[in-house]
Amino acid sequence: MNPTDKKIRIAILDMNEGHVNQGMRCIREIINTWTEQNSLDVEYDEFEVRLKQEVPDTSYDIYISSGGPGSPLDSIGSEWEERYFGWLQQIESWNSSTLHEPKHVFFICHSFQLACRHYGIGHVAPRNSTAFGVFPVHMIEESEEVVFEGLREPFYAVDSRDFQVIEPNHDRLREMGARILAIEKNRPHVPYERAIMSVRFNDYFIGTQFHPEADAVGMSMYLQRDDKKETVIKNHGEAKWKSMIEQLADPDKISWTYAHILPNFLNHAVGELVM
Repeated sequence: MNPTDKKIRIAILDMNEGHVNQGMRCIREIINTWTEQNSLDVEYDEFEVRLKQEVPDTSYDIYISSGGPGSPLDSIGSEWEERYFGWLQQIESWNSSTLHEPKHVFFICHSFQLACRHYGIGHVAPRNSTAFGVFPVHMIEESEEVVFEGLREPFYAVDSRDFQVIEPNHDRLREMGARILAIEKNRPHVPYERAIMSVRFNDYFIGTQFHPEADAVGMSMYLQRDDKKETVIKNHGEAKWKSMIEQLADPDKISWTYAHILPNFLNHAVGELVM
């Protein structure tokens, strides 16, 4: 990618509702590293969506909407959600015009679940048990997704959620021109449908139900803090904690995903901006 004199403006929509988390730190670090590697002039602003009901305007080039805690169903009809979907509709309207450069949006976990519900492309429901750990994600064979370029089959991702998107509405997907990019691992020993793990909603909107921003080194240090270690072991067992630490240390797993998905998304978005 060639450097450009254009200032790239990125909006990060913070869906964490005031909870301290690693996701926002990771998103900032990916943007900062990508900016330095590509010699770009980048600035980013953060918007607290759920507590302060903040949403960005259409002056930004790229939008990243974070994961967050809680139920993606409890917010139905809330003021902050109405503002959030209003923002999304503004970006859709902007992108429908050939007079503007397109604006790209990436939805992570909670934001992805909201987008799937908003567009009606799948059923959002509670999981039978919490998904927490490092899990394989399987790409759909026929999908040639630029944001997944360089990933292996399967690739590995950090998953942390009590809800899931299942039962895809294929008629709605076809109507939108959307496509499923990835699904969760096959679990033949349990009678549950596999969750949709990634969707390209249109040419400019894409999302994942997992956390592509998860930083293996930072997360490993975080999980080895005494308080976090105790919490994970209490909630998920010592074997799960040990498994996460081991898999975070594997350079072919979380580090590989971290180095590809969001950087690919940013490269693709800026490539369209500077062509």
